[in-house]
Amino acid sequence: MRKNFYLIILSCSLISCYTYQVKKPADPVANEQKGAQRNGEPAASNAAMQLKNGRNESQNMSQQAPVPVNVQQKLTPNKNVKIDVDGKSYKVIVDRWESDSLVTHPVHQPKRVLKFHKNQISADKIAEKRFSQPIADIITVAAYTGIGVAIWYLVR
Repeated sequence: MRKNFYLIILSCSLISCYTYQVKKPADPVANEQKGAQRNGEPAASNAAMQLKNGRNESQNMSQQAPVPVNVQQKLTPNKNVKIDVDGKSYKVIVDRWESDSLVTHPVHQPKRVLKFHKNQISADKIAEKRFSQPIADIITVAAYTGIGVAIWYLVR
């Protein structure tokens, strides 16, 4: 019983509600459809127009190049991010930009300084640290269940 208790405490201390998530670019076609529905246009007429223009839109979508991501705009000072540099990932806190070089320090090592050129950083794999509600809910349910089991064990 004592080993199980220590195992549970250890696993709960290693779980975090924060995860690194890559921010997905907004889809301009989806934004146009949402905007049209908000303006009061019925969805049926919107769908009919899409059928008429379906060929043209599919051709335009294939011709449009993906919007390039500006690394300097994504990585602003004091952000906690996970970046991919030359195939290796780093969890860092952004300090500043010095012309084309990013000056950062690892998350738990503020004295160590890392510098990366903006061309070395993979713009598609920049992940920001964010709060994850589903993980928080799972941890909450597990904690309540553990408390309930502990009370049941003590009462029994």
